[in-house]
Amino acid sequence: MILTVTLNAALDVTYEVPGVVWDGVNRVGAVHRRAGGKGVNVARVLAALGQEVLVTGLAGGPTGRAVEADLRAAGLPGALVPIAADSRTTLVVSETPGGGATLFNEPGPEVTRDELRNFVKTYESLLEDAQAVVLSGSLPRGVPDGTYASLAALAAAAGVPAIVDADGEPLRHAPRGRPAIVKPNAEELARAVPHGTPEEGAEALRGQGAEAVVVSMGPAGLLAVTPEGTLRARMPYEVEGNPTGAGDSLVAGLALGLVEHCSWPDRLRRAAALGAAAVAAPVAGDFDRAVYADILPLIEIA
Repeated sequence: MILTVTLNAALDVTYEVPGVVWDGVNRVGAVHRRAGGKGVNVARVLAALGQEVLVTGLAGGPTGRAVEADLRAAGLPGALVPIAADSRTTLVVSETPGGGATLFNEPGPEVTRDELRNFVKTYESLLEDAQAVVLSGSLPRGVPDGTYASLAALAAAAGVPAIVDADGEPLRHAPRGRPAIVKPNAEELARAVPHGTPEEGAEALRGQGAEAVVVSMGPAGLLAVTPEGTLRARMPYEVEGNPTGAGDSLVAGLALGLVEHCSWPDRLRRAAALGAAAVAAPVAGDFDRAVYADILPLIEIA
């Protein structure tokens, strides 16, 4: 089982529009509402690939209940820990077909110390059956910046490899927990390590304790600094669409590589292909299987 952690779970709302008029009236062509947050998106992709998953994290209030209801409707097993405050909503405005996407993220609820303590107890018990754990997304208010480092350290102590996908201070703290993989995108890496090239930034995070660092670079592919050396996954062409959730599909590919003990070239090729295929899907947590099958064998690893 792959355990995904979403401490700032959300109800994701996506509006599909033919074009956005920012100072006028917009007619929405389609609306999608579903449980979200980065860990939930990762779980959706893994489940679609036939993997056993379990979603944990924090959820509260009417929005949290809507998140839990959607997980049940989607057949995604959940073990969300209740909190008193209402969970957040996110909004994506996606211009279709082939346009851009704009994301609005609410800050999330306030979490108490007791609620966080309850979550950690649940998390430790769930690690007993986990083959890998994914720690991803923003942290809600009240959760310390070093939480992902602490959770990664607990996973390592239990013999479970962890992937951390975070930004800002949580990313800076993450290597101290000795995760198997830290996965920033290029902008997140630049904020965490503001000097030097992306390769030097990834080396710096690895030097602080991460076993490997994989940097997603959009159409330019992936940069991976691993125990086996530095590798790059180069994309054969750019996929147009909604990039929201592409990083989560990529992380799903990395998690699958961990549990299947794939070689680094194979896990990077699959992760890059899943990220590209997610761009072709209108909603985060989905991926286009035709694009995935087409692009996978064309990705070059060097």
